Formats: sequence, C-alpha cells, structure tokens
Amino acid sequence: MLAGFSLTAFVWYELRISNPLLKLRLLGNRNFGLGTTAGVFVGFALFGSVYLLPAYLGQVQRYNAEQIGAVLAWTGLPQLALIPLVPKLMQRFDPRFIAFTGLLLFSYSSYLNTAMSLDYSGDQLWIPNMIRAVGQAILITPISAVTLGSVAPQDAAAASGISNMMRNLGGAIGTAALATIVTKREQFHSNIIGQSVTLNREEVRDRLAELTDYFIAHGVPDPNDARHQAVIALGNSVKRQALVIGFSDAFAIIAVILLLAALAVILTRKSGAAPSDGAH
Repeated sequence: MLAGFSLTAFVWYELRISNPLLKLRLLGNRNFGLGTTAGVFVGFALFGSVYLLPAYLGQVQRYNAEQIGAVLAWTGLPQLALIPLVPKLMQRFDPRFIAFTGLLLFSYSSYLNTAMSLDYSGDQLWIPNMIRAVGQAILITPISAVTLGSVAPQDAAAASGISNMMRNLGGAIGTAALATIVTKREQFHSNIIGQSVTLNREEVRDRLAELTDYFIAHGVPDPNDARHQAVIALGNSVKRQALVIGFSDAFAIIAVILLLAALAVILTRKSGAAPSDGAH
C-alpha cells in the first residue's frame, strides 16, 4: 500500500513540476511510449529466461553449476557474430522490422520450451537457445533506435534514463513474477496429476509394488518401510512432472509477452534517426 501510494504521488508530482527528475511527459511521444513499453516486455523476457533456464536445469534435471554453464554458454556465440552486423542491417532495413523479427524469434524459442518433459534437458535446449540468441542479438539496438529516434536532442539523456529504468524494472518484475508462476503452476498441476494417481488404478498399484521391491532389494528390510519409501518416491515423481509443466507454462507466458512487445514495436512510426549516445 505504501509503495502504491508513493508511486502515484511521484507520478503526479513529476507531471506537475516544470523541471522533473523524470520527464514522464516524454511517454506521450508515440514512438518513445510504445518503444518503452516494448522495452519493459523485453526486460521481462530477457531477465525471466535467464532465471528460468538455470532454475529448470538445476531443479528438474539436477544439473550442477558447471553443466548449466556449459548449456548456456553456447548461446553467446551467435550474439558475438551477429551484434557487429546489426548496424549494417539497420542501414538497409527499417529498424522496426528488424526488432519485430528478433522478437518473433525470441518468442518462438520460448514457445519451443512449452513442450518440455522429463527427458527435456541440455541437448533438447540447444535449438531453442540458438534461436533465442539470434533473436536477442538483433532486437536490442533496433528497439533503442525506434524508442529514441524521435526524441529531441535536449531530451535524449532523460529519455535514455527512463528507457533503461523501465527495461530493468520489467526484468525485476519478470523474475519475481515467473518464480511465483512456476511455484503456483507446479502446485496446480501436482493437484491435477495427483487426482489420477490413486490406489484405485491398477497402474498405480503395480508401480508401487515395483518401487517396494526395488527398495527391499536395495537395503530396506522392512516391507512396510519399503512401501512407505515407494509412496514417497511416487509422490516425488508426480511433483517433478508437475514442476516440468510449471516451467513450460512460464515459458508460454514469456512467448506471449514477447508477442505483445512485437505488437508495440510494429505500431510505432517509421523513423530514420539512430539512437543517441545516451542510449548506451
């Protein structure tokens, strides 16, 4: 409540005074307002994917830090190759369409991760990660050009500050929101799957019998204790499967967020100006 009141008071005050700390009126500029909105969504997706991928590999696939790094490190290679070429692309093509293409690729890479299963690990992430790397490499600079290209030179520094702040804010919100979404969706799917995992089903009884025999064969002499361990193992299996689906849902949300960013970019007006030095 305090944060909501303070934010409202801050915005009201900044819009009223002649020399504000943040020139929020700049958001009334169509390209700057829509570009900043797209930047918030991009920050949400960028920081969110950086959080989700290691969390998935660590929590579901039990990867250690070195293995997670080996999976994610390859995404830097396409960016190293493509980022120097982006200015040349912007000289030949409308930055809006370059950013739009990058956002679609980024969104598609997230969509590919919505069909994850327990067998979906580092090797299966390679293609989505490559597509994501290409999309990220060609969208950041064009979005800056679209956002700041129509801003007056005297307002460039203020506009750059607002744009960067909003993108970082989107990233902070995205990380927190996606962490919550994964937890809540894991609980939801666990309840749904758990409704089907009952002793009334022959498959469940057979699975419990197999697990009980397994634990007896591996050092649990008491059949009751072995049965108890089997129930726990089955419950963990359900939870792990639900966690995979929860991560899939989070990636689906990122895909939708990026489509909204692409829509915001494509609604901007064409501008031939390049981003000012303040954009960096």
